[in-house]
Amino acid sequence: MKQTNISVFVPHNGCPHRCTFCDQRSISGAQKPPSPEETAAMLESQIPVLRKHETRAEIAFFGGSFTGIERGYMISLLETAHRFVQDYPDVYNGIRCSTRPDFIDDGILDILSEYGMTAVELGAQSMNAEVLRLNERGHTPEDVEKAAGMIKKRGFSLGLQMMTGLYGDKPEYCIDTAKRFIELKADTVRIYPTVILEGTKLGELYKGGIYRTFTQEETVDLCARLLRMFGEAEIPVIRLGLHASRDVEEKMLGGVYHPALRELCESRMFFEDMSAEMKRTGGTDFIVYTDPANISRITGQKKENRTRLAGLGYRFEIKTEKGTRLRIENAL
Repeated sequence: MKQTNISVFVPHNGCPHRCTFCDQRSISGAQKPPSPEETAAMLESQIPVLRKHETRAEIAFFGGSFTGIERGYMISLLETAHRFVQDYPDVYNGIRCSTRPDFIDDGILDILSEYGMTAVELGAQSMNAEVLRLNERGHTPEDVEKAAGMIKKRGFSLGLQMMTGLYGDKPEYCIDTAKRFIELKADTVRIYPTVILEGTKLGELYKGGIYRTFTQEETVDLCARLLRMFGEAEIPVIRLGLHASRDVEEKMLGGVYHPALRELCESRMFFEDMSAEMKRTGGTDFIVYTDPANISRITGQKKENRTRLAGLGYRFEIKTEKGTRLRIENAL
C-alpha cells in the first residue's frame, strides 16, 4: 500500500527566532494556525480520497516549531490527530512533526509518546557552527546531536532537515553536514536549497550585494552528491526542494527553486555514472539498458545528458530492462 503525509501547517507558532531565511507563511501558504476543529475537518475530508487511492498517511505537523507552541494548543492538535489514527487505522498510521533541535527535552518526548507520535524531524539546516550563527538559528550543532540522540533513544523515527546555500555556506560545509547526519543515523532526510524571499534578512543581504547563494548548476552538482551519499548510507531523502507554491514564486528574489529539482539531480547522477562506465568500457557507441521509469533521467532535461556525452565523444541508444537501474554495453 502506498504511503504519504497529510500535512497540517502551523506557521511561525512557537518559534521565538526569525532566522535570516524564514518566511513560513510564504513557504507553507498558511496564514493562521489551524484550530483543532479545522484540523479534524481536513483529516475527515481526506479519508475517502486516501481509501480511493489505497493509500495510508501519517498526519504531519509542519511549518513551524511544533514542540515550541503553546502547550495546551499543541496537545489539542495531538489529541485530534491521535483520535483519527485510532478511529481510522486503515487510513492513518502515524503522526510526525517538525521542530527545532533546542525544543526537544524529556518532557516534550513524554507528551509526543503519549499521543502516538511516530517521527520527529529536526530543522538542523547545517552542522557548521558559523553558518548557524550567521543565519541567526539560535542553536548549535551540539544541540542537534543531543536532540537526535534523545529522539532515537525514545524509539521515534528521526528525520533531519538541511539547507544548502545559506549565508556563509560552502559546498564542503554541506558535505560535512551530510556526513554528520549519517553518523547520527537519521532515518530520513530532507534537503532544501535556499530560496531567498522578499521580507527576510537574506533578502536584504542579497539585494545589498552582500550575500551570494549557490547557482542552480552548483546546487544540482552538490545535491546529486548528497543524494549519492545518503543512498549509499541507505537513508531515504524524502524531499529535495520546496513544494511548488505561488506565494514563494511571487516573493522569490533569488536562490534555487525548480519544480523538478530532484529529477535534475538524479539525471546528473546518471550522467556521472554513464560517463564513468563508458570511459571504463571503451569505445564510442553504446547500448544503455534501464527500467522505463529511468529513461527521462538518463536522457536528461532537454536531452542534456545526450548532448554532454556527445561532447565527450559518446553516443548511445536506450533499451528497456525492467528492474535495471543502469547497464551499459558496447553497440555491435
